[in-house]
Amino acid sequence: MPDANTAMTGVDWRAWQESWDRQQEWYMPDREERFTTMLDMVEALVGTAPRVLDLACGTGSITGRLLKRFPQAVSTGVDLDPALLAIAEGTFAGDERVTFVTADLKDPQWPALLPYDAYDAVLTATALHWLHSGPLAALYGQVAKLVRDGGVFMNADHMIEDSTPRINAAERAQRHARMDQAKRAGALDWAEWWQLAAKDPVLAEPTARRFEIYGEHADGDMPPVAWHTRVLREKGFAEARPVWSSPSDTLLLALK
Repeated sequence: MPDANTAMTGVDWRAWQESWDRQQEWYMPDREERFTTMLDMVEALVGTAPRVLDLACGTGSITGRLLKRFPQAVSTGVDLDPALLAIAEGTFAGDERVTFVTADLKDPQWPALLPYDAYDAVLTATALHWLHSGPLAALYGQVAKLVRDGGVFMNADHMIEDSTPRINAAERAQRHARMDQAKRAGALDWAEWWQLAAKDPVLAEPTARRFEIYGEHADGDMPPVAWHTRVLREKGFAEARPVWSSPSDTLLLALK
């Protein structure tokens, strides 16, 4: 039987969530590992009932896993993408623990739109590489002001070590070979997923607006881990280091 949210809109939001997860896992087969470690560190440092800012939240992937593991948590999701926010809002409609905010993280005033002045944890995954280094450093400064003393910021993303070009090339070749194999088995890539969204009666309009905002893909930066740890300390965090990594990605934790 469809849930109430599906009945009201005619859209199976859970199916769209699962479809997004599968598409993301085509790029990152270890995606769940980074989420598990992220929530492990939330529990270790700020407990099991945190106030969380899901930064560049997309469909609410972090929020969904947060609330499943920590039912007493509350989450604020912030993003600019109207299509992904539509899926997030449809999925979590009626859940008083969750609030979504539409905001541009490159706008200096975006923190004023949040319902809280401070958070126990600010979490983000595979999103901030859309920003160039200058705006990303500015964003880290804003995040540092939103995290309470003793609170945490975690960013799981592509962080490329430019001093190891041969290792990088070998890793990329192997990863893409595995992606090609999964594609032949029927996995959807980024472009194909968005083509499906553009054909959905409810998502078509927000998808069109999404491409007006972002274009086909943003051209951001992927600086190495050392850059992130240095900038986070400069912006007000006391400690910062990786707590999980794969050959291409890193989960970086900064403690206020």
